[in-house]
Amino acid sequence: MTAVRVCSLADLTDRVPVAFQVGDEQVPVVLVRQGDAVHALRDECSHAAISLSEGEVTRKGIECWLHGSCFDLATGKPSSPPASDPVDVFAVELRGGDVHVDVTTTTN
Repeated sequence: MTAVRVCSLADLTDRVPVAFQVGDEQVPVVLVRQGDAVHALRDECSHAAISLSEGEVTRKGIECWLHGSCFDLATGKPSSPPASDPVDVFAVELRGGDVHVDVTTTTN
């Protein structure tokens, strides 16, 4: 995995999305902490290209504030319209209290 350090785990609040620009290409990523797990998704709704980090985390996933599309944190798949395409999900590795994200490969 070609992961880069993004932040400290302590920098993330449970269920609060935070935006980052990751890697040399400055890929927009939203990180969401759930307990000791961290999810990394492309910070862009597949329906309207809106920043998902400006939305909220619900029991279904992360919800786009503009039209209400919700994306599963683990798979990036939409669970509610109007989005029908998934968002990219990136691999996350926790190392010594730091969050590393690999934006070179996605699960979608």
